[in-house]
Amino acid sequence: MSIAIIGDQALMPRPFQAGLGLWSRTDGRPGSPTWAGASNAAIVPADEDFGACLEILKQQAVTSIRYMRQTPITPGNYLRISARVKAIAGNLPQVRVAAFAGARNGSQLAGVTQVGPTVSLPGYGEVVEVSAIVGSGRREGVDMAWGRDAAFGHFGLDLIGDNNGSVRIENLAIENVTSAFVPGMLDWVDVRDFGAVGNGVSDDRAAFIAADQAANGGEVLVPAGTYFIASDLSMNAPVRFVGKLKMPRAARLALMGRFDFPTYADAFGDETEGMKRALQALLGYTDHGTLDLRGRTVNLSEPITIAGAAPGLTTFSNRRVITNGQINAVEGPAWATAQVNSAGTYDPNAPLVLSNVANVANIEVGSRINGNGVGREVYVNGKNVAARTLSLSQPLYGGAGTRNYSFLRYRYVFDFSDMERLSRFTFDDVEFLLNGVASGVMLAKSGSVNTFRDCFFTHAKDRGITSIGSACQGMTVDRCEFLSNEMADLAQNRTSVAININNNDAKIRHNRANRFGHFLVANGGGHIIEGNHWFQGDDAQNGVRFGGLVLTHTNLQVTVTGNYIDNCSIEWTNEHDARPDFEGGEYSFGGLTITGNTFLASNTTLGFNWLVIKPYGRAHFIHGLAVVGNVFKSQNNSVARVEKVDTTFADLNYQRMRNILFQGNMFNGVNTYIANPLDLNHTQATAASRWVLPVNASLPFNGWARNVESVVARSAITNGAGSPVADMPWIQAEVGQGRRQIALNWRSAVKGSNAYRLRMDNPD
Repeated sequence: MSIAIIGDQALMPRPFQAGLGLWSRTDGRPGSPTWAGASNAAIVPADEDFGACLEILKQQAVTSIRYMRQTPITPGNYLRISARVKAIAGNLPQVRVAAFAGARNGSQLAGVTQVGPTVSLPGYGEVVEVSAIVGSGRREGVDMAWGRDAAFGHFGLDLIGDNNGSVRIENLAIENVTSAFVPGMLDWVDVRDFGAVGNGVSDDRAAFIAADQAANGGEVLVPAGTYFIASDLSMNAPVRFVGKLKMPRAARLALMGRFDFPTYADAFGDETEGMKRALQALLGYTDHGTLDLRGRTVNLSEPITIAGAAPGLTTFSNRRVITNGQINAVEGPAWATAQVNSAGTYDPNAPLVLSNVANVANIEVGSRINGNGVGREVYVNGKNVAARTLSLSQPLYGGAGTRNYSFLRYRYVFDFSDMERLSRFTFDDVEFLLNGVASGVMLAKSGSVNTFRDCFFTHAKDRGITSIGSACQGMTVDRCEFLSNEMADLAQNRTSVAININNNDAKIRHNRANRFGHFLVANGGGHIIEGNHWFQGDDAQNGVRFGGLVLTHTNLQVTVTGNYIDNCSIEWTNEHDARPDFEGGEYSFGGLTITGNTFLASNTTLGFNWLVIKPYGRAHFIHGLAVVGNVFKSQNNSVARVEKVDTTFADLNYQRMRNILFQGNMFNGVNTYIANPLDLNHTQATAASRWVLPVNASLPFNGWARNVESVVARSAITNGAGSPVADMPWIQAEVGQGRRQIALNWRSAVKGSNAYRLRMDNPD
């Protein structure tokens, strides 16, 4: 604690000038030798620093000066003994406060410290103050703790060290400093003691700062009342709030000594306001990188926005973490979805702009766009009211034209959409109790490496994690659970989405998602989607199923590995392309690796497929796809095949298929075995010079039989008379209706059995 010195004249020793007969040369007890008449001591009447003072020539190893009158010591009493000293000639000794600790019977207390800190005299004529504090308790700042048995003391100084040095000593001072230790015993200071009024009008900031400085390691108490703080306030000491604060929205409260949500909630008497203020401080360059919710449930009556919490903050890129608690959305009007209907004009030459937008002022940033020609998860991430334009998170596939659109603005418990950039922000071990009332987190317009780890999104009304721009760059979502609010609905009636991604390099790992419309809608490339379990079935018999993972970028460089993909498909589209036709000079569908996953379907229709490619424009093809080592299982009902091309808008160009590997998969309850390369057998029972070998539908996506890698005789090749024939055939690919057969052409009519391997692509 800081020590406020309170004088007590009754304790002060008589000055040296009054005579040295009351000053002992030993321990100060009656009968001990005094300094009166000593040859090495004299009174100096007019020292330039001290006035009248005592001068001593040190001649003993320990030269003692003790006041012979008893100074009382009582439990809870703390005294400060001090004197100013300077060396004037000879050797430079050391000085310390020293004492005789007396018990009630007049004897000396054993086992207690009776000297204070030693001070070296730095040079001639340089004044130093020597002091020590004595009292009953062992508290910080007490040099000589004598306990409850102490009754009195004889106080003074010791000169130690080298002899033959002359020292001048100002009068000894003894002061009662008990009041300075009372807060230390209670471990707090009260802001009212430093001038705080607590009427909600007077600015109490200066009083809070003074209390913080006086606390010195203790706690600051804010008693009942409303304390107006007009500007930024930082408190280094832990603060305990009984009363509450009132601050302008732009003023920041930094609670450095106890930075956690419960303290902020107590500070403002409201959990929503406390969360806003804590977030403001977290993003305010304080000494803390983590906001600990302390296991608390934070009841929010409205969304937390940056404009509402930290107005003016538009960018932040230092690592910050919110951890260890629950965020509970409390039902109320603040969570209502807003909808605006408006017309706008789209031009593929400006793919991320919607222009000539009517009613643009009423359309909120963060609104999802719905309408003809709009792909899934396209959001407004900026607007210019004067120019009547909206900035879009993704291009529109519908081509040029003026169309009617609806703009849906969902409400999120944490909404960062009014920030231009937010990077390295982490939610760790947080449960979002969304209760069918709210959505989870909307990211800023841009940023990178934002993270969700060990979080739960429980009963998300519309969305779990939403990106309206590029803040999903490098995003990590690890070990989280997403529970939709549509679990009782049929799959075809669900509209919710757990996660969407617009940019590259996301890591989506070891998560679990239950019965959303879509688990993940992802544009961009370089994603790692590993070890997740997402399931989107329902309780219907012969139920329809939809895309759980929707990939909307053509050339992906995406790995989908070790997931449990349950009653939904992987859907691969180019719906976020302003010119969805393949025009050359670009990549078509490629770069996707699907390995080691478990695919399950139950009670679904015959036409369900686990892998669906849906081109939104003409002339596209596949140039890089690996589907390896997966298990496909349909239970209760069979499915026809595991993959298909959705030709709603266009079919693929099968002539340009390249580098497709579809092998090592296991099929259960699937009518058609699929592979590429595909191994088949053929037996020609009647001799013929041309064998047409059926492929049926066993090549992926019903592709053309474009290449034959090998033909091996499984029996003797003989002519009609049964004589062996040693000729080799020449091969024709892309034979028959649909180009899905091959032909072996022999020099003469032959018969026998062959094994052959063919492909629906060029392998390089």
